[in-house]
Amino acid sequence: MWTAVAGVLLRAKVRQACTRSLLRVPKGRSAVPGATLPQHCCQRTARVGHTAQPLNMKAKIQKVEALEENHFVCVHWEDGSESRFPCVWLRDNCQCPDCFLHSAKARKLVFEDLDVNIVVKDVTLTDRKKISITWPDEHTSEYEAEWLKKRCFSEEARAEMRKDLFLPECQYWGSDLQLPELPFEEVLYNDESAYKWLCTLKKVGIVLLTGAPARQGELVKLGQRIGFLRLTFYGPTWQVQDKTDANNVAYTSGKLSFHTDYPVLQHPPGVQFLHCIKQTAAGGESEVVDGFHVANKLKKQNPQAFQILSSTAVDYTDVGVDYCDFAMQCKQRIIDVDDRGQAVRINYNNATRDTVFDVPAEKVRPFYAALKEFDDLLNSTEHKFTYKMKPGDIVTFDNWRLLHGRRSYQSGATVTRHLEGAYADWDVVMSRLRLLRKRLLDRN
Repeated sequence: MWTAVAGVLLRAKVRQACTRSLLRVPKGRSAVPGATLPQHCCQRTARVGHTAQPLNMKAKIQKVEALEENHFVCVHWEDGSESRFPCVWLRDNCQCPDCFLHSAKARKLVFEDLDVNIVVKDVTLTDRKKISITWPDEHTSEYEAEWLKKRCFSEEARAEMRKDLFLPECQYWGSDLQLPELPFEEVLYNDESAYKWLCTLKKVGIVLLTGAPARQGELVKLGQRIGFLRLTFYGPTWQVQDKTDANNVAYTSGKLSFHTDYPVLQHPPGVQFLHCIKQTAAGGESEVVDGFHVANKLKKQNPQAFQILSSTAVDYTDVGVDYCDFAMQCKQRIIDVDDRGQAVRINYNNATRDTVFDVPAEKVRPFYAALKEFDDLLNSTEHKFTYKMKPGDIVTFDNWRLLHGRRSYQSGATVTRHLEGAYADWDVVMSRLRLLRKRLLDRN
């Protein structure tokens, strides 16, 4: 699996550099003494009894047989394990040129031609590295051992595949966060640094890039590094500074409470970039909080409040003119959960929460009580982390997980604080992460 191989191949180069450059406490930024340094996401401990296995991906088959009236094919591996593959899945995933377009890595077989009750006519083993199946219509399919092993339907194999494809591991934190850092130029031009950046961004939720030129336009380069930026009604990038007749509360000098950006969109941006171009002498500190960590705390502390916030549709609105004129309206749950009840996205922005609230009157006060409890947890000193950006810093963070805010600062006759902002989608970020991982593996 990619995860295991990446850990072996990259550890020698990445581990020392990662610990040194990503996980140090920056000068002038506080962290709780004795706080544990985050482990880099590509440094995974091998399973007991499988330490050497990742180095040998050449899976070999001992024997193969058809089972359950030929509806399943059972592969017995040389390591003593076995895998059962449903015949309908095998036929659906035939890799021959008639069924699969290899140049596009896409299935050609049309679903209406698939017999969901198909059985094998014959199955044979070739050199312990491949199986061949003949189907009732005499069509033949061949499957490589490694290809089959990776797609085993066992619970362990499926869990490993999820780790490889989606990197679901999450490191929660509070005020003890040790803000990960990487040099901006290294991320732009060094694949290992870019890979470390994106892995840590996925696992920890925030990475500070340092040493960027203090001028507009640098976020476009970061967007090109991953693929492209997300265009919104505020433009491909946007300028956070005190403005007359501001069309967004961020464009003032006042305090910004903890929020996620753009819950008024059906699919809010997954990642946010903020580049400090000019910083005020007093005030203007940035604050972040791990929304998933706080959501877990709320679920444990008050399950009913968690249930209300994860089931009540809240109205959001945003109307104005910027990149173009807009009139946005959307319903979101404050806490989106998956089928296991785990938080997967926070949608909370008090500024754009609408006066319209489409719930029965008797449910209003319980909702406010639940939201107040969640908000109090977000603002508790044990959960929030405060830091101050300096010109050239670019903070990159998970907008589905982290809530961010800002302390007020004094406005002046000229601009005293200037950040440039941009968004990217998680689909784009994860695509680049996977491509970088493959490139680094291929080099080794």
